Order: sequence, then C-alpha cells, then structure tokens
Amino acid sequence: MNVPFAAEPILKEQSDFDDLLVAPSRERRRLQCYLALVVADVCAIFVGFAATGYLLAGGFGLGEGLVHAQLILPIYLTLALYNGSYSTTTLQEGWTGIFRAMVAIMIAVVVVVFVQFLIRPDSDVSRMGFNGGAICAMLVISWARLQLRSFVRWRCGESVLNELIIDDGGPQVNLRGAIRISAAAMGLRPNLNDPHALDRIGLILRNIDRVVVSCPSGRRVEWAMMLKGANVDGEVLDDEVARLGAQGARVVGKHGLLLVSAGPLGLRDRAIKRMFDVAFAGGAVLALSPLLIAVALAVKVQDGGPVFFTQRRMGRGNRFFNMYKFRSMTQSLGDATGSVSASKDDKRITRVGRFIRKTSIDELPQLFNVLLGDMSLVGPRPHATGSLAGDKLFWEVDLRYWQRHSLKPGLSGLAQVRGFRGATDHESDLVNRLQADLEYLEGWTIMRDIQIILLTMRVLVHDRAF
Repeated sequence: MNVPFAAEPILKEQSDFDDLLVAPSRERRRLQCYLALVVADVCAIFVGFAATGYLLAGGFGLGEGLVHAQLILPIYLTLALYNGSYSTTTLQEGWTGIFRAMVAIMIAVVVVVFVQFLIRPDSDVSRMGFNGGAICAMLVISWARLQLRSFVRWRCGESVLNELIIDDGGPQVNLRGAIRISAAAMGLRPNLNDPHALDRIGLILRNIDRVVVSCPSGRRVEWAMMLKGANVDGEVLDDEVARLGAQGARVVGKHGLLLVSAGPLGLRDRAIKRMFDVAFAGGAVLALSPLLIAVALAVKVQDGGPVFFTQRRMGRGNRFFNMYKFRSMTQSLGDATGSVSASKDDKRITRVGRFIRKTSIDELPQLFNVLLGDMSLVGPRPHATGSLAGDKLFWEVDLRYWQRHSLKPGLSGLAQVRGFRGATDHESDLVNRLQADLEYLEGWTIMRDIQIILLTMRVLVHDRAF
C-alpha cells in the first residue's frame, strides 16, 4: 500500500487532514486472528485425541481421549502463549507458527506423561491412544493453521502491521506494504517546543504500529525525542549502521555502542557441532584406515618423499593452523604458500597425486585436523594465504572475505557442493565461493551440516580437481 502523499499540498482543514491520513487500525484485526488461532488449536487438540480414541476403542476410547485433551490443553496454551505461537511473526510467517505450536504441544505431552507417572505410576492408560492422539492433534493443528492463512490475509492484508515511512530529506528507503508520506508536503516538523506540531505528527501516527523516519543527521535527535513519546515503535534511518554491519546496539553510561560482530554459534550449537565432528571423523578414520594406509604407501613409493603435505592455513578467529593433505606434487616443486593454483596439466602433480586429487582422497588427512579441533566437517574451506583470484589476493577482491573465519574451516562446505571449487582464475570464482560461505554462516543447523555431507558424496569426483 503506497499512498502518494508526497504530491499533496499542506492541508489546512483538520477534518480533511484526519480523513486522509489516519490509517485504519489493524490491532483489532490481529486480535481476531489470534482468537481464530486459539479456537482452531483448541478444536484441533480435542478432535485429534477424541478421533484417535474413538477409532481405537469406540465410545470408551472417545471418553478417554477427551480426558487426555483436557489435560494437555491448559499446558499447551500456556506454553504457546509464552513461545510466541500467537504473535505478529506467526501471523506473517505461517510455518513459523506451526513450528512453535509443535514445540508447545510436544512439551505439553512430556509434562503430562511425567506428572501422570509421578501421581499414578501404575495407572492403566492406553499408550497407543495417548501417543496417537498427540500425533493426530499435531497434524490437525498444522492443517488448521495452514487453512487460516487465507483468513489472516483477508483480515490483515499483505502486512499484519501498519508501517509508515516519513521522508524528511534523508536517503530513500523502501519497505514492502508501508505507507509513505513527505514531511515537507504534510508540514511535519519534530519541534519539541511546539505542541501543535507534535499534535499534527500524533494524528499521522494514530493507528500506526511502526514508523521509520529518513532525515539528515542533524534532525535525527529531534525525531528520536519526538518518537519516544509517540507510543509507537519508531526507527530513525542511519546508513552508518549498514556500513558497519551492526547487529544490535546498547547504551553504556553516556556512550552508544553498536554490536558489529558476534560468534555465529552459541555454546549449545558449538557443542552439538563438535560432538558430531568427533563422532563422524573418528568413525571415518577407523572405517577408512585400510585406504589411508594404502594411499600413504603409494605416495611414499612414488618418489620417496614425505607422505603428508603440510600447509599453513588460516582458521577460526583469523588464527593460523597446519592443514594436512596427502602429498600430490613432487617434493621439490611443492607450493607452500599456495600462490599458484594447480591447473589441469600441472607438471608438478605426480601420477599418484593426479588420482587422489581427482577423487578427493588427498583431503582425507584433514579428518585428523577435525579430531584435533582445528577444522570441522562442514564449514568454509581454508585457503592458503598466498592464494590469488586472478591477480589479486583473496581479501583484496572483497574485504568480507575475513568474515569466513568466524567459524572453523571445513572439509567441505556450501560452496563446494554448489560446484564452486578448483582454480580461481578470475575474481568471480572467489566471489561465488565467498557468497556461499557467508550464506552458510547466517543460518547454521546440524541438519544443514548433514545435508552438505550427503551432497558432498556426489561431488567427490569432479572435473575441477586437478
């Protein structure tokens, strides 16, 4: 909804001003949507347990199912209210609401089972009826919430919030579905010494849920002070936040601090990722030990040089570590800095080396790096410090390159399974990899790591492994 207020003259009549500018409130409509979700969830829980009980044991099962539903319902509603199952986010994003509802009902089931065991450990309860009812209720809740998406769109439209952009001479900003007005055309001034000016702005902001003001830096303080008393979520545009990549802000004493960096994984996620790495890498070393021994012997017999090629790479926190690979080049022509990428007809590569590079076997010793904690199974691939994209060092192409090092480097990564591997003859080769690595950092889950490992199996043999 874009209203062309910028072309309007400054209105003189207060009634015309109100009629044109006061947006219809969406708060009541959101409340109607929340109520519809609550009713749908309540009905779904009763239907799920009752239907399952009736199908399994007829009338007796129906009664038992209704009792189970009554036990689950108050716990579920309490959890759902606290975990955001009824919020603007869930109205805007249907699948988010379904996920939160599923979490709430699973916890409610666990609580009921635990309490029932404590009170009556020898009670004769149909496990099939209870478990089946819970699963059926979850399915019905998911179905009902999906059906209500059309109701939410009908009541709230494209956005569940009324958002307003006030253009007061600052940078142009676009928000989907937002109303836009010109402060100059509407005669809006954040003059804290003029109650009439504040009243005029207050009329504009009536029924607005969020407002964004774009103005020159000299007027940001006035707009910020005005918005603090406007009973609305107010934001003042400052492109310095974008340039710094700020992720949050806080005030310490009289100083304002912008959060510009934070570890991408919390303690729990790091623990999960580390346990997965150790379990998988340890199992892989044991399972592949005959292959590792055979390749080591072949490399040794080839020219009598060392079995492993050790190269200093940069890992998590921009710290160096020694990365291991099976040596695939002749000992005298090895490239310790990695400044020259291997090519298809590279004379430095031995016959054994060509085979193990083609099949990615040369990377297997990095399983030991994983066990040592220098690397992870999945993450941005570590690069040699002298690596070039075209005729530039990697970080000279894009300074965001250093952001890759907020996580441990990996044996494989999102860039590799998308085919961005091999020589970096052009700057675009590095940019494609970097974009994939940054995407991986933004949304880590253990399931995504497992998916990347499975996809890696498909690209172990590839035409860009020289």
